[in-house]
Amino acid sequence: MPLFIVAVIILIIADIIIRFAFKKAKEQKLRKEREAILQDSIQVDFSKEAKSLKRAEVPNPKAKILCVDDEDVILDSFRKILVLDGYTVETVNSGPEAINLIKSHHYDFVFTDLKMPEMSGVEVTKVVKNLRPDIDVIIITGYATVETAVDCMKYGAMDYVQKPFTEDELLEFTKKSLIKRQDRIHKELKPRVHISHLPESETVGKGEFAIPGGVFISEGHCWANVTQDGFVRIGIDDFAKKLLGTIDFIEFPNLGMHATKGEPLFGIKQGKRTVQFNSPLSGQVTKVNQDLNDNLESLDYTTYEKNWICTIDAGNLDTELPALKIGKAAVSFYQEEIDKYLAEMKEVLKIDNTEKKDDTVYWEQLSTLEDKEWHIITGEFFKK
Repeated sequence: MPLFIVAVIILIIADIIIRFAFKKAKEQKLRKEREAILQDSIQVDFSKEAKSLKRAEVPNPKAKILCVDDEDVILDSFRKILVLDGYTVETVNSGPEAINLIKSHHYDFVFTDLKMPEMSGVEVTKVVKNLRPDIDVIIITGYATVETAVDCMKYGAMDYVQKPFTEDELLEFTKKSLIKRQDRIHKELKPRVHISHLPESETVGKGEFAIPGGVFISEGHCWANVTQDGFVRIGIDDFAKKLLGTIDFIEFPNLGMHATKGEPLFGIKQGKRTVQFNSPLSGQVTKVNQDLNDNLESLDYTTYEKNWICTIDAGNLDTELPALKIGKAAVSFYQEEIDKYLAEMKEVLKIDNTEKKDDTVYWEQLSTLEDKEWHIITGEFFKK
């Protein structure tokens, strides 16, 4: 084996070892910092907020948790286990103290024991969900009270954890609860639309739509970008891709064909179904991005930039470009389309207006529709 190759292999192995060593050192340093925080929390003086309060705050916590239980041994376990794993934990011995704290502080979770002398876990659940419905309540229960813990979910409790629990069991339970909470929040938040300057290697966050600065958006959800040489690149926008989901094939226009504004320019195939996208501008097709069909996964990162579908030599830019949306006008257009889409889907799926309002735009939702409904929605939003 040539010495050069041996040297390269040695360097790679050395790099891996150094990276691993730095990672372990960082983890050990972080653990020591959290152990110090945990020790400080035990020495906190009585607080005006709650007499029995013990607080252990970590920098950039995974979540902020308030635990209430009349048994100190349970609260000590919560602090020791969760603080070392990166959670901020506050503990109190009674329901009234917990209620007093949530009135002036923000928490992601309240863990409450069921059986307590002053105020039961059921009462704590009811009050917390009434005062702060954004806080998720977890019931701490023993074997004999599992049925009551399940009943608490009728009052808004997310779940219950059964004691006694091991360190691994509590960590895994809390991790799953945090994921569940984050997913729920993403669904409840109205999708955000913003002007994006992300590089192609970074994907847009969940629950968001992106429109790059300087890009024009058509009513049929094509984007257009005027290049330095005066030609116009065209593709599908972020809204279309996220609603459609997986794209199986792109039907490109013929080179040299004359595109007319508002007439079919290219097709997007999803299984056996095809939606036609109309041209945002008039002009002659000068290039098509055939390579895109070999790398359709790149559209999952961005539908803009290099992922254009075709280029046209637009002859009526002065008169046709002002009809497209750009900047704040494009953002407003997206918000209107989101509201319209939610209303259309409710109609198509025959959802009763008396049911709980769902302002969620589910990615790839169109791919789950039957052919008739699919053609109704795609025709309404993309064939314009």
